Amino acid sequence: MITRSKLVEQLREYQIRYQHKYRALTVFSPKPNITSRADVAVAIFWAFVFSMLVVSSYTALYFRHFRLSFVIVCFGVFLPIRLRISRQALAKKRDGRLPLSM
Repeated sequence: MITRSKLVEQLREYQIRYQHKYRALTVFSPKPNITSRADVAVAIFWAFVFSMLVVSSYTALYFRHFRLSFVIVCFGVFLPIRLRISRQALAKKRDGRLPLSM
């Protein structure tokens, strides 16, 4: 017989497995959990932007444009910090809601 506690346990296991599916992309996602293909696409876009900033910074260093390289590095550092702040704000906003009753 299926009991309520077994269902809750299965739900928790499913949620844990699903959360770790795109663990590497969560760094570049503006949402706390990646739940749809659109979230994956946004995370891949921000990862691509970050990698282009790293490459352009190295290129600027190669051509000895130190100020430009410094500005690009600042943008590269600012990007993951800003994404983390937006994830925390969305998580706080989501935690403010009342849980649904079973």
